[in-house]
Amino acid sequence: MPIPRIVIGNLKEATHPDTLRTAAAEFFSMLMFVFVAQGSIIAAKLTGGGKATQAGLIWEAIAHSFALFVAITVGANTSAGHVNPAVTFGAFIGGHLTFCRTVLYWIAQLLGSTAACLLLKVAHNGLETSAFALSAVEKPWNAVVFEMVMTFSLVYTVYATTLNPKRDYLRIIAPIAIGFIVGANVLARGINGASMNPAISFGPSAVSWTWNGHWIYWLGPFVGSAIAALVYEIIFNDHNTYEQLPTDDYKGYYHPI
Repeated sequence: MPIPRIVIGNLKEATHPDTLRTAAAEFFSMLMFVFVAQGSIIAAKLTGGGKATQAGLIWEAIAHSFALFVAITVGANTSAGHVNPAVTFGAFIGGHLTFCRTVLYWIAQLLGSTAACLLLKVAHNGLETSAFALSAVEKPWNAVVFEMVMTFSLVYTVYATTLNPKRDYLRIIAPIAIGFIVGANVLARGINGASMNPAISFGPSAVSWTWNGHWIYWLGPFVGSAIAALVYEIIFNDHNTYEQLPTDDYKGYYHPI
């Protein structure tokens, strides 16, 4: 079963007020999520004497889950609450989002993450959020595999709960399910950190200007997202009930949560 065709969009869409509103929604949702998620990492280290602890890891997972649940919910009616460039990429690969809107979402998400990290730096009297980094014994491609698999599970969950046209009733609990899988992946990844989200990696790197291994947190999530989108679209989505995205549609681009 073929996937829906990819839609590029046009320049009119990029400057349309409805498109700009959806991008603004992604900015604020991302700011809320990253402020809490990265703030929980700082708090865990401060209470643990500067070291990562198992107790701190649990609190980080809970904070990620709750913050993402809220960020998705508040953005659901405007931008569908992607709060993740990898999720946006997966929606684009599946034909649910135009390329023009995808790029605007990416810009808004990266700016939102950076703004959140700057606010955290101010709030903590100059203490910077730590950029994602490998452990002393971990190799780059090990981390890529971790990020790929974790993001696959995240985007697969997004597809199963929000993008399948036969699952309207699941969209009510979609933010909870998505928040839970992110929290579970944080626990599974352990103290080395779990990104699954290029924006949440970009903000700390931009503020601290630390880019060592940053490519890992783009390559892994984007590959995992693309695989999840293709698997779900080809195997599980019923394209007899699928409505192709109009190229001139500025408001509706895929089924909202």
